[in-house]
Amino acid sequence: MNHPNGGRPGLAVRLKALGDALSRNIKDARRSGIGPLRMFLIAVRALRHGPREFARRAVKRADSLTLTTALREQVPEAVAFDYVEWIDRQAGPVVASSDLGRISILMPTCNTPPTFLREALDSVVAQEYANWQLCVCDDASTDAHVREMLEAYSARDPRIQLAYRRERGGIVAATNEALELASGDWVTFLDHDDVLRPDALGAVVARLDAGADVVYTDHDCLSEAGVRVSPYFKPDWSLDLFLSQMYLGHLVAFKTSLVRSVGGLREGTDGAQDYDLVLRCVLAGARIDHIPSVLYHWRQHANSTSANASSKPYAHDAGKRAIQHYLDQASPGAEVQDAPMTFCYDVRYPVASGTRASIIIPTRDRIDLLDPCISTLVQLTEHGDYEILVVDNGSQEPATHAWFEAQQAAGRVRVITADVPFNWSLLNNLAAKEATGDVLVFLNNDTEIVNGDWLERLMENALRPSVGVVGPLLLYADRTIQHAGVVVGMGGWADHVFKGLPPVHAQQYFTSPMLRRNVLAVTGACMAIETSKFERAGGFDESFIVCGSDVELCLRTHHAGLLNVYVPEACLIHHESKTRDPRAIPDADFVRSAEAYAPYRTDGDPFYSVNLDPMTCVPLPRGWNQ
Repeated sequence: MNHPNGGRPGLAVRLKALGDALSRNIKDARRSGIGPLRMFLIAVRALRHGPREFARRAVKRADSLTLTTALREQVPEAVAFDYVEWIDRQAGPVVASSDLGRISILMPTCNTPPTFLREALDSVVAQEYANWQLCVCDDASTDAHVREMLEAYSARDPRIQLAYRRERGGIVAATNEALELASGDWVTFLDHDDVLRPDALGAVVARLDAGADVVYTDHDCLSEAGVRVSPYFKPDWSLDLFLSQMYLGHLVAFKTSLVRSVGGLREGTDGAQDYDLVLRCVLAGARIDHIPSVLYHWRQHANSTSANASSKPYAHDAGKRAIQHYLDQASPGAEVQDAPMTFCYDVRYPVASGTRASIIIPTRDRIDLLDPCISTLVQLTEHGDYEILVVDNGSQEPATHAWFEAQQAAGRVRVITADVPFNWSLLNNLAAKEATGDVLVFLNNDTEIVNGDWLERLMENALRPSVGVVGPLLLYADRTIQHAGVVVGMGGWADHVFKGLPPVHAQQYFTSPMLRRNVLAVTGACMAIETSKFERAGGFDESFIVCGSDVELCLRTHHAGLLNVYVPEACLIHHESKTRDPRAIPDADFVRSAEAYAPYRTDGDPFYSVNLDPMTCVPLPRGWNQ
């Protein structure tokens, strides 16, 4: 078995990233009127946290500046968007209209600041769904106010039950002791400094009672000033995103019987105990559901990961161990590695020696595009076992045919002649029948390879038994995003989310474009699928002439129960124009797309969010401009 090497970027790469980040930060400071002396004092203050934390903060702030600048340029009106005003206008979730059973809230405490603890307790007492039980286990707090406040609340409300540890055991031990108190049909977790929305429990109970085993909701954060900020509108269950980042966050609720059947929280997972628990529930076959409503407010403060990702470095390593524990059972041979970003991960899957890829590239003349496509592919691609099939659809120029002859003579490509009227689906299907590879890669002639492991990345995911179609990150020539996954229904049809934005790791309303995730579809400009799956699906639908059949194939694999995956670790340049003339698309393609894309055009794409505006490629809240 060949297994790719990976890990964090090399020192030279990281130093260059830091240098670029510092340059962007200095330019922004100058624009804001900050002089050299003040900059120096700010840097000295930041260095008190250590050089590693200084570098992390500098890069994070620079990425945020890059994204903000791009948003200002693309959607200038969005800069003035008022989230607090917007969220107050949103309809609430469906909640339980009657008593469906008890839900137990597990809350470990340890020297919680009094204001934070009081607000957490008050948010439970204020729940509109009354059949709850709050199970608190204090982990040997030394601050006297913690016990005093807990006792006072418990005396007023018998639904609040308490346990005290004599010795500090950590969050797993304290939460498991709280679980021992639980008598509810369902359990959920509340951090001792966070706040529930009043309808939170009613919403999750209604969804759990409908048959889900695990339910998660959207969340936002409470700033240190107590203002609601940074909402995270999550997709429906996305295994690949979850293996890249613990995106469920808060609020997450479970069937109590499921939690107990998998052994509760696992010792040694402190800091990632909920991550590990969900993964073990997945292994147990849990059905996971999502409520797209902000029902949990995660508090930001210096010791919270919501505000400072490096406040709990042990949690990153615990998350990595939790993922590996899952992979050892679900995907033997797979290995989790560190992604460049804290609390993010990079799962690598083995590719058997001798596994071949067939790279299919339709073209008609345009050697000015095809030659750099083939040259960068041959020069950079690290996976050695592949063939290139160029589908010649009526090339007329002598230089093109001379190029074909030279390339074939050198053994670089095999040219397949297709003297038929242009039909993108037909051309690719013809070549697929002549391909000898285990994986088919359909590639536009106007692309260029960026990173050497692009093919290995696509292949290792396409070969997973649970996966259908796989697509990479595509960048325009100016290095902004051209493709980071297709949202079906976006723009009324289907479009590329994040299009035109910088390829930086930043979460603004939706997930980061630099994290692997499941999608309904990827673009046919570069997509990979295992040959046997392509054949079972029946290939591309040839009733589509120019466009639409790439998305339609992805929808067929999705409906067949397979996962389609966007893989940003594979990156190519795509020289497509940033605007496409819809007049070049035949009416028949619109008709077929309308048929194939239903019901997602009206009901939304489950891997996006109903809270986000489907008419813009930039993730912004629905109705942001009203």
